[in-house]
Amino acid sequence: QVQLVESGGGLVQAGGSLRLSCAASGSALIGYDMGWFRQAPGLEREFVAAISRTATITYYADSVKGRFAITRDNAKNTVYLKMNNLSPEDTALYFCAAGSQLFLGTPAVSAKPEMYDYWGQGTQVTVSS
Repeated sequence: QVQLVESGGGLVQAGGSLRLSCAASGSALIGYDMGWFRQAPGLEREFVAAISRTATITYYADSVKGRFAITRDNAKNTVYLKMNNLSPEDTALYFCAAGSQLFLGTPAVSAKPEMYDYWGQGTQVTVSS
């Protein structure tokens, strides 16, 4: 079992930046592939980015490619999402999630929420225009 707690969300103006953190406890993070998802009111949960256990592979949604960066520090049991050039369309509740063996084949598998076993409670990101 792994428990995930997100932090770092907040209110930012369009064009600004935020860095989200996802702290894991209960199990070593290196045992898991990690992902970030987001959900805006009235919409389905949307994939944002994913990273393999040893950070050798990353995968991004087209909507955030070039603006967001997912990284991890396994020694600190933490995954990060650096978000740059934010727009109001990025406003959502952001979740981190942990899963296993998501990068054995095509990285697109890591974009499927049903492939993840553990989820955090989320951190709100609001981007004002």
